[in-house]
Amino acid sequence: MTKLNYRSDVTVQAFRTSAMDYDVTAAARVSTIGGDSLDADRPTEGLINYLVRDRHGSPFEHTSFTFYIEAPIFVAREFMRHRAGWSYNEESGRYKELAPTFYVPARERALIQEGKPGAYEFRNGSDAHFARMATNMLAAYSEAYECYEDMLKAGIAREVARMVLPVGIFTSFYATCNARSLMHFLSLRTRNEASTFPSFPQREIELVAEKMEQHFAGCMPITHAAFEKHGRVAP
Repeated sequence: MTKLNYRSDVTVQAFRTSAMDYDVTAAARVSTIGGDSLDADRPTEGLINYLVRDRHGSPFEHTSFTFYIEAPIFVAREFMRHRAGWSYNEESGRYKELAPTFYVPARERALIQEGKPGAYEFRNGSDAHFARMATNMLAAYSEAYECYEDMLKAGIAREVARMVLPVGIFTSFYATCNARSLMHFLSLRTRNEASTFPSFPQREIELVAEKMEQHFAGCMPITHAAFEKHGRVAP
């Protein structure tokens, strides 16, 4: 029996970035000053605040972020609901044997849902809740992966054998976006009291979003500050 690996974290690595605040202001200014927009010494903060506040979004599309991400399949499936301004490539269970790495929430993860769909909150579970959750997850993962390996050893195709695996198994993928599409993603996949339109994301995709936002803020600090100032609404 193959030894299983368990994680309660996600991996987000900036693979390639071409994104600066200047990219936005140069693209915005070309409409009024043409080639003089290439002057990097022109001020940026006031113009970026104006663009975000009044939701002139196209200048933010002249940027690019590519992230390498490792996360459970259920996170990847939520992620790929975001299509406008995003491109993806993911590892394939048809072409490779999937590694035995599975997601188990950390102890501090809220476990108990209260309320009805669209108006619910989560609260922390007891030690007994956590123990039951972890015990059942580990048992299910172990049995599922044992069945997966058994089918592969019998010569059954990977694309068929993978059907038994749960959405808690890890996958890896590349995600490429621009600053505009990234801000839209962050507005939906993070919970922040400063948001004009509150969002209630699942905690696991929020873990990914938080790491992406750290990189975004470091590369485009003026744009990120404007995003925060104007209610975390994508322009």
